[in-house]
Amino acid sequence: MNIYLSFKKQLFYNYLLGSFIAICGVGGVFIFLTLDLSKMEKGYMAMVLLSSLLIMLPIEYLKFTRDLRPISDIFHNENHSISTIQTVFNYIHRYPIITFKRIMGPHLLGLSIPASIMCYIFIKIELLIIPFQYIFLAMIGAILVAGMHGIIELFLTIKAIQPLLKYLEEYSIKKFNHGISLEGQMVLSIKKKFQLSFLYITAFPILLFSLATQVRLNVISLSGVHYWNWANFIIILALTFAFFGAKLLYSDLNQPITQLQNSMKKVQEGNLSKTDDIYSDEFSGLVNGFNHMVDAIKLRDLKNQQMFESFLESLSTALDARDPYTAGHSVRVAGYSFEIGKRAGLSNEELSLLKKSALIHDIGKIGVSDSILLKDGKLDDIEFAAIQKHPEIGAKILTQVQEFSELDPLIEGVLYHHERFDGKGYPRGLKGLDIPLYGRIIAVADAYDAMTSDRPYRKGMDKEKALHIISNGSGTQWDAELAQLFIEFMAVGSDKAESV
Repeated sequence: MNIYLSFKKQLFYNYLLGSFIAICGVGGVFIFLTLDLSKMEKGYMAMVLLSSLLIMLPIEYLKFTRDLRPISDIFHNENHSISTIQTVFNYIHRYPIITFKRIMGPHLLGLSIPASIMCYIFIKIELLIIPFQYIFLAMIGAILVAGMHGIIELFLTIKAIQPLLKYLEEYSIKKFNHGISLEGQMVLSIKKKFQLSFLYITAFPILLFSLATQVRLNVISLSGVHYWNWANFIIILALTFAFFGAKLLYSDLNQPITQLQNSMKKVQEGNLSKTDDIYSDEFSGLVNGFNHMVDAIKLRDLKNQQMFESFLESLSTALDARDPYTAGHSVRVAGYSFEIGKRAGLSNEELSLLKKSALIHDIGKIGVSDSILLKDGKLDDIEFAAIQKHPEIGAKILTQVQEFSELDPLIEGVLYHHERFDGKGYPRGLKGLDIPLYGRIIAVADAYDAMTSDRPYRKGMDKEKALHIISNGSGTQWDAELAQLFIEFMAVGSDKAESV
């Protein structure tokens, strides 16, 4: 509702600005500087303009409120279907043209017809001493001034509707999970904007100056100096209007270009965000194409991500399959790690990376021979030293993969999941918080699953005993805070971690 009120206020401001520039500025100056009027006649002419304005304003206001009604309804009543919102969205895109037509219709006629009638009466009763033909010339001038006013309103309204369009886009996605757009359709083409700008910003001021010159020369014979003093002022006024109009046109064209450049830069930086579809010219097609490109990139990345996750899961399954006693170990460790990370406050992205790292935490065992990996009895010192190399072997394998930039954080869990909090772990002997977070989390999950899983030489521990060992090892073998989070998770009866 607030955004609609701001929009309505902006329309009033635009109207007052356009009216002041066109009617009071251009029109008023041309009338009072071009005609040779006495002080009394200037008073009557001011009366004509003021009276005509008082007649025109209520007529135009009725048209204004009628044109706004479809937009007003959508903001005063929230019970709308997606099709209704799309219809109003399209209508808002057409609203600048509707505004232009209002200026050229009720605004022009509501002002010029009463003014012409009053001027005719004043000339008839000799309150104004000017030829009747000037009424016809004034009508032509009014059309020119209204056109200049209309083009200002057109560009100002194009700017004013953009917050409404953006709001409706966001609202439709939030409420219906479905976006709305023009789908590349054009309401007012760039070619048409240039044509209107040439006509009303360039040609009309020239025609108005020519008309004023003809009237001025007919009214009074001017010497060269006096003529150019008058003409220079009128020319400066016309050029000022042309500059203002050209600035509006430039802003209208520059904004979408800048927006697309900024959005493309965000994509290059990895931020796959759609850009606002708030334009109704050729840029609508470009924005629509850009947003389709973003959707395609997101879909491609999602498929790549799914393929990558499937690859990791298949790899972990293949690793576990070397030893039937450890089947499902990596998947369970990934699930436990996820639960610890979630309770530690990790973001969704960090949790996703943690699960992937846990899935392949033992990938380095590829480089360990079956004679050692599948040995039934206790390992000797040489064999244990070979086993201790598997974190570094795994990290080296991942380092060789160039296609996935996200492998760097995965290496943390692979390389450091056998480090101890007291610094007596391997392969680097890191201590305390010097051990990366993923390594500390996976260390807890890996130890619990190892203790509760059956081995050829022993049966797996029960849950309570394994948790008791983890509790006793908190602060020495494992991070005390993370160990406590895992114990609390298991204490609520959650034997099953989230499936990966």
